[in-house]
Amino acid sequence: MGTLDGIAGWPVGSAAAAVVGPDGVRETWGDVAAAYPLASVTKPLVALACLVAVEEGALHLDDPAGPSGSTVRHLLAHASGLAPDSRDVVARPGSRRIYSNAGFEVLGEHLERATRMPVADYLRQGVCEPLGLRSTGLAGSPAHGGRSSVDDLAAVAAELLVPARLLHPSTVAQLATVQFPGLTGVVPGFGRQPTNDWGLGMEIRDSKFPHWTGSANSPGTYGHFGRSGTFVWVDPVARLALVVLTDTEFERWAKDAWPALSDGVLAAHG
Repeated sequence: MGTLDGIAGWPVGSAAAAVVGPDGVRETWGDVAAAYPLASVTKPLVALACLVAVEEGALHLDDPAGPSGSTVRHLLAHASGLAPDSRDVVARPGSRRIYSNAGFEVLGEHLERATRMPVADYLRQGVCEPLGLRSTGLAGSPAHGGRSSVDDLAAVAAELLVPARLLHPSTVAQLATVQFPGLTGVVPGFGRQPTNDWGLGMEIRDSKFPHWTGSANSPGTYGHFGRSGTFVWVDPVARLALVVLTDTEFERWAKDAWPALSDGVLAAHG
């Protein structure tokens, strides 16, 4: 019996998953070539596109972007002060962790100006083509308009575990490093966290509780989940990643199922 077989008991219509290590994909479940709406798992892909643009010199993390005093770095780390779903400024940049879809839309506009390309095109050329992603694309908001397959996201996770084709290892390390440490804020669906740490487009687990990753995940685990019932995490200590895509909206079932699955994967493969 595989560690992913428990997905069969989830209250979802369809699902697919993969466990990824430094040596590649170790285990799969379901149709890993099928494309699913990503919801907010779109954000890490757009963040990777931004970091490609940084390495190319098209933009810089500390370029002004968003509200007065905010930068690209603030937008990537949900610390710009923008409200969750509007462009209202509700906090001073760098003072609170406010998970903001609007912030990623502002970020997308900044990337378009800097590269003189639509975000979807830059994502395709800057991330999808170098990694050979066949099912990944953006149609709509850079905060939640992406689609992808487990096959493609497993390739992204493998690249983050062993950077070789997309970003320099130092850039990947920065992506997974806490930006603006010590900020409080809400993890959607899991409540206020006294220390709500984020990297560059990636949530960092640290000591958050409750959380969508497993209790066995290291504090350095980073990734993202989406309201469409999707998630990906990378654990740099265990040197493992887990990708799960479903067709069923995040609800109570996911709060119970996802951490248990993650702990099972870490016990079997860690």
